[in-house]
Amino acid sequence: MKHLLKMADLSRDEIMDILNLADQLKYERAHGIAHRRLEGKTLGMIFQKSSTRTRVSFETGMYQLGGQALFLSNRDLQIGRGEPVEDTARVLSRYLDGIMIRTFEQAEVEALAKYGSIPVINGLTDYCHPCQVLADLMTIREYKGQFDGLKMTYIGDGNNMANSLIVGGLTVGMDVAIACPDGYRPDPAVLEFTKAYGDKFTLTSSPTEAAVDADVIFTDVWASMGQEDEAEQRRKAFVGFQVNDEIMAVAHKDAMVQHCLPAHRGEEITAEVFEAHADEIFDEAENRLHAQKAVIVKLLS
Repeated sequence: MKHLLKMADLSRDEIMDILNLADQLKYERAHGIAHRRLEGKTLGMIFQKSSTRTRVSFETGMYQLGGQALFLSNRDLQIGRGEPVEDTARVLSRYLDGIMIRTFEQAEVEALAKYGSIPVINGLTDYCHPCQVLADLMTIREYKGQFDGLKMTYIGDGNNMANSLIVGGLTVGMDVAIACPDGYRPDPAVLEFTKAYGDKFTLTSSPTEAAVDADVIFTDVWASMGQEDEAEQRRKAFVGFQVNDEIMAVAHKDAMVQHCLPAHRGEEITAEVFEAHADEIFDEAENRLHAQKAVIVKLLS
């Protein structure tokens, strides 16, 4: 693994290797065992989209690993004033040991990796969110002990989270069911990916159908960052695509609920369901730290 650009770049063995290391790092942190594996290393963090969990978890993770993280916004870089990404990549490669970027276009992440000479980590694009899904998979395994035989359901917008959950879930051996309104389906490239998995993947416009016998149910906000002007249109389109008591009633009795946050209670998920599964959701949020530390160690050590 030279970079982490999207989930489809990872094999099942590579995902399991990352999760095993994440479990180990989490154990060491909980028991006060120092793991300063990246002494003297520097991670540059480019943010063209704002963040809570991504910035704090990467910055904290690098500190705990003995390295340092540099926060770089558009105001801090010439890329924000028109410098080509290929030039930025080559310059930063002379200074840093790795780059994490949170931006809009997947092509920008791919260009950083192509023209730079150091590892690049996708912290989120409009196409995918691999770091979040690695944390999601880590959390599922913590609660369920395995992936084989489990059913993952996602209800909502066919966005970057849906794209990465589909790929990640199928790759590790889960059945995956996605419920989206027409016009808000996952990326065509992801749907093409699913063809190799036959009936292990289901795409439907019925949330109830998707949720039947689910072991873990995911959702996300209906209007992602940059889609604020579509919020009202999306509220209308997503009527009926809420994770609520009716949805949970058809899932397995011990089904988990996961949400990448921030959550809009009363829209994609009810406050009651959110609070009933809050421990799982905030374990998921915590696991961003541990999963990303594993990725950083794999790429930078």
